[in-house]
Amino acid sequence: QVQLVESGGGLGQPGGSLRLSCAASGNIFSINAMGWYRQAPGKERELVATITRGGSTNFADSVKGRFTISKDNARTVYLQMYSLKPEDTAVYYCNLVVAGKDYWGQGTQVTVSS
Repeated sequence: QVQLVESGGGLGQPGGSLRLSCAASGNIFSINAMGWYRQAPGKERELVATITRGGSTNFADSVKGRFTISKDNARTVYLQMYSLKPEDTAVYYCNLVVAGKDYWGQGTQVTVSS
């Protein structure tokens, strides 16, 4: 059983910053990649950023230069969001890929508004 616990969402102001965390636990032997996706109202879920076991990162064009992704050990991943925009408002989901299988967190709401 794999569990993902997200934290750090909430209200951010335009131009401000927020940090999301996701801690994985459970029967995990080898993580291929971790990342963040988001889903805004009326839109499909989209990739935000991913980081592989080796540390390679990938970002959506809409967040490049504003967001960073990092991991402090094999099981915790962070999304640091800077220069927030109203269009960043969405539910953010943590994603974990283990042996080719996807696991998802419950999601954390991020709202960017003044």
